[in-house]
Amino acid sequence: MAPVTPRASDEAIELLEYLYHISGKATLTGQHNAPLNGSNRLIGIHKQTGFYPAIFGQDFGFSAPGTWDGINFRQQIVDEAIRRHAEGFIITIMWHAANPKHDEPVTFEESIQTKLTTDEWRELTTPGTDLHERWKSQVDVIAFFLKQLRDAGVPVLWRPYHEMNGSWFWWGNKPGKDGYNKLYRMLFERFGNVHKLNNLIWVYNANEIKDGVSGYDLFYPGHDVVDILATDFYTTNYNQENYEKLLKLAGNKPIAIGEAGDLPSAEQLARQSRWVWFMSWRDPDYYFWHDQKKIKSLFDSNRTLNLVDLPWIKNKNPNIHYPILK
Repeated sequence: MAPVTPRASDEAIELLEYLYHISGKATLTGQHNAPLNGSNRLIGIHKQTGFYPAIFGQDFGFSAPGTWDGINFRQQIVDEAIRRHAEGFIITIMWHAANPKHDEPVTFEESIQTKLTTDEWRELTTPGTDLHERWKSQVDVIAFFLKQLRDAGVPVLWRPYHEMNGSWFWWGNKPGKDGYNKLYRMLFERFGNVHKLNNLIWVYNANEIKDGVSGYDLFYPGHDVVDILATDFYTTNYNQENYEKLLKLAGNKPIAIGEAGDLPSAEQLARQSRWVWFMSWRDPDYYFWHDQKKIKSLFDSNRTLNLVDLPWIKNKNPNIHYPILK
């Protein structure tokens, strides 16, 4: 159960132990928030369901200041994550990283979704090269913010370079030991050994397998650098084949739904009991117009755990129904 991070913090150890404890028994609810909207979607979920989700998700962003994914919001994201952690939320953070050839801010289409040639990829993953040094500078910026969370005692479900088994991001569709595996391990080594980020729980977060999207195992960097395996669902409706393939690769490690378009039903979670969390990617207002009954039933199910159900919330004061969000 020990996190793969060297000399993991007590908070990271305890959070991972909790995820092992609920694996097969219940699924944590989660909501993604974009840099621009801060934590407004937490309020939206409560409005639609009567509950706050257990997991607060954010993205460090990449775009121009003041835009949806603006890089100027990073400090606010960290400050908000510290506040939400103090209220009991579990924190998960991701990062749509700019192509290392480009200087931030960037646009999604002109950087995140661009490609690296074979020679550029080799340069990126070779220490001492110009592109490798640019990559180091890029990730060191993110390390600065993650260190603040470390120093505040906030464990982070960290899911870097996600959906790597697709071909839509610059880090995608790079199988083999010199492909995605090498990039992931570079980040793991720099964050752990150089920046001493011992508060991270490392999440290998792929995309659902379907036409044009390769298998989970082709990009898996190894059990020694992964704590949790996750996949994103947008089109295959939580089919059993995806679930079983991820379970087979995970072994005893927890598995999660890293991003969800349409949410699973309580019945689906009962059939696929090993999901330890799901994170809704959509704005909660979507469910008001499409299927409010389903989302209310999901958050009210005995298969799911909301903020109010977390043991550290109950232990603080069993009479508090949920923390007051400011």
